[in-house]
Amino acid sequence: MIGFNSVMAKIRKPQQSRSKQTVTSIVEAGFIAVARDGSDGLGTRKVADIAGVSVGTLYEYFANKEEILDAMNQQFANDVVAMVQPLIPELTRMPPRDAVRTLQFAFRDLLQRDNGRYLNCARWLGRQFPSAHVEPVKRVLSDLAMQYLSHNPQYARLPNIPVMAYIIIQGGIASMISQLSEDNPTISFDQLAEGLADMVGYMIEGGMREVELRGQGPDNKDLITRA
Repeated sequence: MIGFNSVMAKIRKPQQSRSKQTVTSIVEAGFIAVARDGSDGLGTRKVADIAGVSVGTLYEYFANKEEILDAMNQQFANDVVAMVQPLIPELTRMPPRDAVRTLQFAFRDLLQRDNGRYLNCARWLGRQFPSAHVEPVKRVLSDLAMQYLSHNPQYARLPNIPVMAYIIIQGGIASMISQLSEDNPTISFDQLAEGLADMVGYMIEGGMREVELRGQGPDNKDLITRA
């Protein structure tokens, strides 16, 4: 039997445009397979069939289905970062509620891109998302938070900013995926976006009142960079 390290040694990295296109096709086929059949769909033979390549060709680039999954997660992380970065200058000039709404609709559009590629895979991929791919997303969101505070210094003394950010991001993403995945959702996406924006607004307003009552608050800029 050929060992895992031997297989890895034979894998070649895509250098030419044709090779890069083959890798892209395989990764896209991975998304299609998972969207159709969940985790059971990510077999190398099934992915190769969808991609229109031989299993042997697939193995030139990916040793197993775990490597295909890793490439899928990396693509998703890259697309999230590419979605957030151009919005940062615009978001920092908005009131908190408007910024939250804008970010939600941008994320919705990303999830629904390419016939809902990410949306159809989001729940399963989320359970398998490795920390190596989480870090770029965390960095761009931390950059957004820091720039927002730089343009809106009145919010820099809100208590528990890292906790608030975690609840907003994690809860917001989960709520969006759930709402968009339902055939007949009980509320519209506009209602969800408005509700999440209001939640953020209430949290900020309550925090600011608390700061005013105490007369001062902690400076959270360093905490955000570590969140």
